[in-house]
Amino acid sequence: MTAGFVSPGWRTADPAVEETTKRRVQPYFVLEGNICALLAAKDHVNVFLYDGGIVPDPEGIITAGHDNQTARTVAIREGESINESALTTMFAQIVADNRAGGWRKIKAAREGT
Repeated sequence: MTAGFVSPGWRTADPAVEETTKRRVQPYFVLEGNICALLAAKDHVNVFLYDGGIVPDPEGIITAGHDNQTARTVAIREGESINESALTTMFAQIVADNRAGGWRKIKAAREGT
């Protein structure tokens, strides 16, 4: 699967996901909070996953931001294959977390704060 999967992938995770544009140029996918944003770079597209670093990544698709407190990144280069199942699973978990109050609330509950 190539980067062309990214947009339809949200619909697979949950058909209620909406696409919007923030900062006049950046596509965001939202459902009761941010799920992810896309940012084009010279030779790839960054998919910023707004998960607070709490969604498991058992397939190892995260390419940057491993210790970030807000979002992590999956970089997709033209012609590169991506693990569609792993990315869709992560999208679905972010949606579930958003519906449960968001990653900040979940993190605070886990940390007892």
